[in-house]
Amino acid sequence: MASLPNTMKGVLIEKTGGVEVLQWKTDLPVPTPKEGEVLVKNDFIGINYIDTYFRTGLYPAPKPEILGREAEGTIVSTGSGSLHNLKTGDRVVFLGTGAYAEYTSVPAAKTHVIPSALEPGIAAASLLQGLTALTLIREAHHVQKGDWVLVHAAAGGVGLWLCQLLKAVGAKTIGTASTAEKIALAKENGATYMVNYKEEKDLVGKIKEITGGEGVRVVFDSTGKDQFENDLEIVARKGTVVSYGNSSGPVPPLAITKLSAKNLKVIRPTLFNYIYTREEFETYCAELFDFIIKDKLNVRIHETYPLQEVARAHTDLEGRKTTGKLLLKP
Repeated sequence: MASLPNTMKGVLIEKTGGVEVLQWKTDLPVPTPKEGEVLVKNDFIGINYIDTYFRTGLYPAPKPEILGREAEGTIVSTGSGSLHNLKTGDRVVFLGTGAYAEYTSVPAAKTHVIPSALEPGIAAASLLQGLTALTLIREAHHVQKGDWVLVHAAAGGVGLWLCQLLKAVGAKTIGTASTAEKIALAKENGATYMVNYKEEKDLVGKIKEITGGEGVRVVFDSTGKDQFENDLEIVARKGTVVSYGNSSGPVPPLAITKLSAKNLKVIRPTLFNYIYTREEFETYCAELFDFIIKDKLNVRIHETYPLQEVARAHTDLEGRKTTGKLLLKP
């Protein structure tokens, strides 16, 4: 431990609000790993839309807080107790909290050794969004080969993952996006059909037309309220609407009787309940990295920003100026 510094650079928020609450600090204390934790020196930090929810207060959390849910780097120190065979010097990726910093102490149970076949930055760029997409198609609705699937925001972070994974498992994917560039990108990543939701006057009619009147087996919707009513129309009998984000605002209360017309299922999952146990986390990490390596998935990195420029990164993300993953470099 003697070689570790006492202080580190990082980004702290003391109150909720706009990007102005993201404070660059050079004197934050380096955390000490507790029992069952490892201390990681971060090389690449992933930015996720959920970070903006914690920053604005949409998702409440105690302040002051260091944002950030994932990063990759090297274990430099370990706590006591069960460390799941992790050791100092391992190159790892983790899900935790407090990632917007040079060092993060995280639970060993949510830390995974990076396969040597993955280039630097790829694990941090793929973990949270890739695991989200993978658990959605495995557990929220187990997608079968040949299923019609609708993916909203298909060129977004999780959207591009869904397009690629759905192609890999043999589904027929219809995506929505707002620009010609995003439509082309989603098609490059495996979407079979794309619809521009800004230009299409009758989204429901268009999707029914594409599917021969049948509708889709499942809708994966990260947008929240804007498309939810359409989702209930578009989904086929016995289908599933999976609402997993709020980028257009939260879905309003739903009258449950609406579901009986087609025996629909509506689910609002979060990734962390699918990877709750160490076994679940390990299984899905291994499967995800296997997909990336064997199916040569395109882990698209929009930009790697210096950690000090986190406000610019958040502004770009919220302004829908990005396609693919945003990373921070300490």
